[in-house]
Amino acid sequence: MTVPAPPLDRLDARELARELGLVEEIERYLAGLPGPAAPLPGPSGPSGPAAPAPYPPGVHGSVRQPWNHGHPLPRRSLLDLLARRPARPAEVTVAGHLRLTSRYLAEAGWTQGALWDDRGRVCLLGAQTAVLAHGYGTAYTVRRARAQVMEVLHATGRPVPSPDVWNDRPGRRQAEVHALLERARARAHALGI
Repeated sequence: MTVPAPPLDRLDARELARELGLVEEIERYLAGLPGPAAPLPGPSGPSGPAAPAPYPPGVHGSVRQPWNHGHPLPRRSLLDLLARRPARPAEVTVAGHLRLTSRYLAEAGWTQGALWDDRGRVCLLGAQTAVLAHGYGTAYTVRRARAQVMEVLHATGRPVPSPDVWNDRPGRRQAEVHALLERARARAHALGI
């Protein structure tokens, strides 16, 4: 005797899970898992310092994320392939572009005086160009992002003709570039762009 297939088009999710036996299977799986681990040693109170962790923090269970994590990769459609053109750029806000620029800069490394060097390090404009070249946003997005960077520079008393002049000043550090990008990103986010 054969068992008829469940009427998948008429069941809600709970009934479907029950019909397929998924609930029982999941419960059996969960019952076979080991119990919760013992809690890590905590502070011993006012009498002494906390016991050291059995391993350095952040070493186990972390995975390095690529600079474009959380953003879809631009993909060529069939029409793009037939027309032999690049993929349509992935839509990204000005705030998203500034975040991606900072991430790219962190991954590739930072330099001054050139868009990029022989080791692959990039300046502020080089990072924005790379994000655009990877298919995130449009030239208009980049121009608006640079305008936000300029607004932050002028608002903080650093009037310069362009972000590139600011980037290339002697004594500038990569951390300052990231801080500038973060302030510009926060400003763009607050403006909803």
